[in-house]
Amino acid sequence: MERSRPFRPGPVDTLWLTLASLAFVGLDLTLYVFGEPTTGWAGPAAGVTLQVALDLSLILLFRYPKLVAGLVTAGGLLMLASDLFSPGLLVPERQLTLMTVPTITPVVLSQLARLIDRRTLLWLTAILVVCASRPWDAQWNTTPFGLLGTALPTTLSLYFEARRQLLRSLRDRAERAEREQHLLAERARAEERRKLAEEMHDVVTHRLSLMVLHAGALGVVSADEAVRTSAEDIRREGALALDELRDLVGVLRNGANAGPRTLTDGAAGDPATLVAESASVGIPTELTVRGDPGRISPTVARTAYRVVQEALTNVRKHAPGSTATVDLRYHSGGLDIAVENTRAGVPPDPALAGSGSGAGLAGLRQRVELIGGRFDAGPRTGGGYRVGAILPAYVPTTEGDR
Repeated sequence: MERSRPFRPGPVDTLWLTLASLAFVGLDLTLYVFGEPTTGWAGPAAGVTLQVALDLSLILLFRYPKLVAGLVTAGGLLMLASDLFSPGLLVPERQLTLMTVPTITPVVLSQLARLIDRRTLLWLTAILVVCASRPWDAQWNTTPFGLLGTALPTTLSLYFEARRQLLRSLRDRAERAEREQHLLAERARAEERRKLAEEMHDVVTHRLSLMVLHAGALGVVSADEAVRTSAEDIRREGALALDELRDLVGVLRNGANAGPRTLTDGAAGDPATLVAESASVGIPTELTVRGDPGRISPTVARTAYRVVQEALTNVRKHAPGSTATVDLRYHSGGLDIAVENTRAGVPPDPALAGSGSGAGLAGLRQRVELIGGRFDAGPRTGGGYRVGAILPAYVPTTEGDR
């Protein structure tokens, strides 16, 4: 059976034990006043003195269970010795049933099942059963009641302790089964996500690759400079889309065999371009870059680019006439992003403000959390808005560098 956990009594348990001790002191004093005193050489109060001393030791049961159990057992043996060798010394010659062992014996035995080991408890109970039942001189007013006051409390306490441990074991098993079920469900979802990622990769990559190839061919064969420029733009954006798709699919596959990847030229858009675009449409935007951008991987760089892009797009939509700041801090642990804008200077254009799907920030949050980052967005104190993200330095994917 499972090993019993240590019992830690609370204030209510201590209070209950104190009240029980005082109640037994009152009971023993009442029995002394209205009962028959002892007649031995130790005086008429010898028996009640022993009983009251043991009653008061009950207060220490939770703190020193073995000590109190030993005192009660010693008291029972002394009362047995008095009955056998010096009748009337500690137990009146016309003894009451309750006087064959210390009166607190049932209470002590009922609590020891959760305080000491079972073997010790059974030995103590056996000694007290002998002291209380007097099997060599069985009588109707000692043996049955002696068994009820010793064996019965121990039996009941062991039963309830075993039942408590069984219930706790069943509860622990149910919790483990629930956790295992949750893990199985997570594994099934991960497998489904991997399959969907593979299908998405195969279908979308095929179409994007065709688009990039056609755009590249158009840029070569066309004699029109504008067409060649547009074709190159399409080819470049398509290549970036392929890079992003490759990284996101790699993350969805939960790959862990790729090592740290460093930022290469052209792997992601430059946030400075976004800042310049924002300034060109009437939103004065200041860019602050601290640290070395080469510390982060292309996947993280592209995610950072999207965060800045979405944040500045929202500024143009919802806060025209404001000013904005973009702060990028590169460090060994990754990248910290903060995009803030002041209060809008003019009312936003209803058509422009309502042109989005309303899921931009939610999608950003999912994208940032997908690579192990943290995302927050909300109003600033005093007006304006802030978008922030903390990104890791790299994220492993199953796709290799190109």
